[in-house]
Amino acid sequence: MMSEDFILVNDVGTTGTRAIIYDRNAGVIAESYSELPQVFPKPGWTEQDPVGIYEKCVEVTREALKSAGVGPEQILAMGIATQRTTSMLWDRNTGEPVYNAITWQDTRMSDECERINRSLYFKSLHVIGGAFQGVASLSKSLKRNALGKMLITAAHFTITPAMSSAHARWLLDNVEGAAEKARAGDLLFGTVDTWLLWNYTGGKTHATDFSNVSATGMYDPFQMKWSTELMKPFKLPGDLVLPEIRETSGDFGTTDVFGHPIPIKCVVADQQAALFGEACFEVGSVKCTNGTGTFIDMNTGDEPVASVHKMTPMIAWKMRGETTYMLEGIISSAGSSIQFLRDNLKLIKEAAESESLALSTDDTGGVYVVPAFTGLSAPYWDPFARGTVIGLTRATTREQVVRATLESIAYQCKDVVAAMEKDTGIRVCDIKADGGASQNDFLLQFLADILDTDVERPEILEATALGAAYFAGIAAGIWEFPDDILRIRGVEREFKPDMPSETRGSLYAGWKKAVGRAQHWA
Repeated sequence: MMSEDFILVNDVGTTGTRAIIYDRNAGVIAESYSELPQVFPKPGWTEQDPVGIYEKCVEVTREALKSAGVGPEQILAMGIATQRTTSMLWDRNTGEPVYNAITWQDTRMSDECERINRSLYFKSLHVIGGAFQGVASLSKSLKRNALGKMLITAAHFTITPAMSSAHARWLLDNVEGAAEKARAGDLLFGTVDTWLLWNYTGGKTHATDFSNVSATGMYDPFQMKWSTELMKPFKLPGDLVLPEIRETSGDFGTTDVFGHPIPIKCVVADQQAALFGEACFEVGSVKCTNGTGTFIDMNTGDEPVASVHKMTPMIAWKMRGETTYMLEGIISSAGSSIQFLRDNLKLIKEAAESESLALSTDDTGGVYVVPAFTGLSAPYWDPFARGTVIGLTRATTREQVVRATLESIAYQCKDVVAAMEKDTGIRVCDIKADGGASQNDFLLQFLADILDTDVERPEILEATALGAAYFAGIAAGIWEFPDDILRIRGVEREFKPDMPSETRGSLYAGWKKAVGRAQHWA
């Protein structure tokens, strides 16, 4: 058995969970992975078994410890990074969930969310926010006021079925006995992080952190409080017991599940963890996580930004009494568009093949792919857009369609980055790219070209788990922030823009035209 001390991380995604053990230099000693099954009871419904999530986390952790030859007494700190907004309710007395967890991908509340967005209440918020935005344009002090920023953002805000508030309302209305348990004060609300904490600590900790709660659609990141304005349309919280909100890097209790007490020192949302793992500590620093979807996040410092270009202001983390904010843009179809080429169209046999095919042709021959399979997300937020391939001729080749699909990811990133630059007034000069799809050299080079921006690929692509390890290690006194993190982080490759400005402008103009054809289709 090794004599050193280590950090344990649970990285809990939508399709799988992994346990990773790090040494003091953030080197990976061992890891274990298991898929997390999803349940699809009806079209648009996506659920997961809460008990299954916890049991799989325990299973992969035991396997990682065994593989590393590390005993639980050697773990100085544990960090937990999770998918966001996937929500559940459970009985505080028995610890039993009343129903499956409703995931962030679920759309069962689409009609109800649309009704709320069209309601007099929400239209009033939009009008008030819009009016305030007009007045605030004449006064910098009003723009900097927390309430003012909230109102400006409210002018452009829409409720979506991904929000935890929508999930909680459905559970209370549709699960037999749930409303009664809530009225008795016996029903606890939580996202995946809260559920895992509750189980790992034997019911002693019912808590979340600021990064997770700011994604729920139930919290006001401007005024740092649960938002009555956002919860009111769903008649929440009602009698639900909401979790305590704690700092991202700190004390979340102790777990005895593995035979020796392990202090849990971090709970963090996945994208915020990746931002930290990429060492995006400076205002204006940006990371781009390319996975099934693409998540672009900008560090906006110690003040939240009021977005008028349909970005999402969120809390990145809170540590040592200081809050760091971020601005986020979500691209729902990124890596999934490559999966579509493989699984649906059979144009490629494996995802890695897309790179060689894209590099084998000089251009797309005027073809654009808009992968709006479930609509377009940031900055368009058009649920009625649909996937489009445009510009086809008899000369179009398989290679060109594959290349156009990869290029679409970069074009969507440019849409988001442009919106962020307008919201913040910050010119993005470099981007740190992580996630599985960032292994694709063609994608990152085209991203650098179309953005006219340097793109860095780190030595460790799993930035989410690494960020959670950093947070836990800092809380345990293993690392000093930010010096040790900056020292540890390594860059595997840097991609420099190499495209004439005229070509860049022409290509992007074609993309915007293609997006216009895809919008408002369904």
